[in-house]
Amino acid sequence: MALPAQYFQKLVESCPDIIISVDKQGTITFYNDGARQNLGFSHEEVLGKNVLEIYPSPDEARRVMRAMREDPEGRGRVRNFETVFKTKKGDKIPVAISASITYDEQGQEIGSIGFAKDIREIRRRDQLVTLAEIAIGLSHEINNSLEVLVNQTEMLRRYVGRVATDEDFIIESDRLESVASQVKKIQDITGRISQMADEGEYGTKEYLHGKMMADLRVNGSEPCARAGADERFPLSGLKVLIVDDDAGICQSLKDLLEAERCCIETAASGVFAMESLGRQSFDLVLSDVVMPDMDGYELYQAVKKKTPEVPVVLMTAFNYDKDHIIKRSCLEGLQGVIFKKPVNPAILKKTLLQQCRREKGSLFAAGDQSHSVTR
Repeated sequence: MALPAQYFQKLVESCPDIIISVDKQGTITFYNDGARQNLGFSHEEVLGKNVLEIYPSPDEARRVMRAMREDPEGRGRVRNFETVFKTKKGDKIPVAISASITYDEQGQEIGSIGFAKDIREIRRRDQLVTLAEIAIGLSHEINNSLEVLVNQTEMLRRYVGRVATDEDFIIESDRLESVASQVKKIQDITGRISQMADEGEYGTKEYLHGKMMADLRVNGSEPCARAGADERFPLSGLKVLIVDDDAGICQSLKDLLEAERCCIETAASGVFAMESLGRQSFDLVLSDVVMPDMDGYELYQAVKKKTPEVPVVLMTAFNYDKDHIIKRSCLEGLQGVIFKKPVNPAILKKTLLQQCRREKGSLFAAGDQSHSVTR
């Protein structure tokens, strides 16, 4: 029993893919519901209009027709031919179109019909496969280099143990331990990359002006442990979060305060700093003013809202950014001024004592106008 023509008409109309037919002059004569959903044009907006309405340019439309006419089999067809359609909003979407020229009973050309599929998701999956292959290869090469670093660091540690004095050995051992810690962090990140490649899933977070980046943080990473109290080091045991988009500044301040037996974490932006504050507690936040995603004043406000008891120390190089005038005006309502880079280590130490251990910082008068903090 032959199915009625209306049945096939309904199938074509309800197909989720894009189905469009045109006459010999390029006027749209059929436009299914899948085309409406994918392109955004209503039936009334395109029926009777030229097919150029759905192409980004006349050249792209001519390219598709030329491909049909150059069919090696001479039947006027293309299969999975990649082209680009234009939506009502003006967006360009890549599609794979299978189309053919249509003829009447006398063999005269009367138009063409095309079946097109949005291939954005297919392309995204292909890109993920490629990125996974790159990630696995990259992790492999990095881990090979890390193995060399680990071995050479151990050799250096043994050498220092033979030639250094006891006092120098303690200092240099701390430095080598810092290197080993960073190597371990890189190993954890490459392991996370391999895990994401294997599972095909990953998280993202905002980096700068709406741009997204993969979240490579390793779950379960252990926060630094507080050092015990030590009268020789009045800052001993303080947990300080250093925030600066300059890795060199973060590292130098970290070295400086770790030498005072502080427990230090660093963050490359205000967003990362708030994530760290969500994972663990700190005695003080030391932050740059000008950063890409959240400036120091915005970070100060966020910290005060989340943990009002934690003092925030701001620092900046006033002369290198014209927008500092704006930043300083934002800070007018805060107590005092902010640190000017380069930070004086002695003044920084005094300030940390005054803010976190007032009994030990009471020797330093608040009248020193070269620095202040926000509370």
